[in-house]
Amino acid sequence: MTDSDNITSLPFVTRRRVLAGTVVATTAWTLEGNASAGDAGRTNVPSDPALALRREWQTAHKLTNRLCRRQQRLETRLVECVGFPCVDVRLPDGEELTVYSIEALNQVLGNGPDTAALREKAETEFAAHQARWDAAAEKTGYIAALRAEREAGERTKDLLETFSTTPATTLAGVAGKLDAVLREGEAWEECSEFPWPQIRSALCDLVRIAEGFGADRVRRRRIHHDQGETLRHSR
Repeated sequence: MTDSDNITSLPFVTRRRVLAGTVVATTAWTLEGNASAGDAGRTNVPSDPALALRREWQTAHKLTNRLCRRQQRLETRLVECVGFPCVDVRLPDGEELTVYSIEALNQVLGNGPDTAALREKAETEFAAHQARWDAAAEKTGYIAALRAEREAGERTKDLLETFSTTPATTLAGVAGKLDAVLREGEAWEECSEFPWPQIRSALCDLVRIAEGFGADRVRRRRIHHDQGETLRHSR
């Protein structure tokens, strides 16, 4: 948050963006389905630890998003009922500002003796507004919701970091890693900026290649089946 955000605009607590379903969200499952189909009929096929981790991450990710939406709803109600802690300040030159933090207040008024009285009054008003916000946040369950979301988010982050030490043994596992990184990254960053378009492109490439493998397997099975039928009828 920039200094100007603290002074002139609402400092929304929630910065995480909850994504709706996208094509990217289903790509790893497409690959996993192809991998499962390819393994059908085979025995002693080792499971991919990256896929198992991805499924665990997916569960944690969904929980985080659900808690985030609840926390956002409560935050919106707080803003409507109480408003973010702030104070309106009229500077000695007549300019009026709305300040959303003590740090920004000190920045605006400075520490000089000529603004001491104004600063003390503004700090008192800000503290009173902060107290109203805190009381309402506790009463409505916002504090508990925020804490739960942060804990779930930390769990998701820990699982995401585990991907770096978990080797994938299938294309689906590689896609699962990329899918998790992309979905988590896009929840915080601009989706059009580096490296998200590049990661998205690589993920789409994996899906296309895996779908090609799947189509080849279907064709091979059909050929083998037709050859078997021909041989059986020729006897």
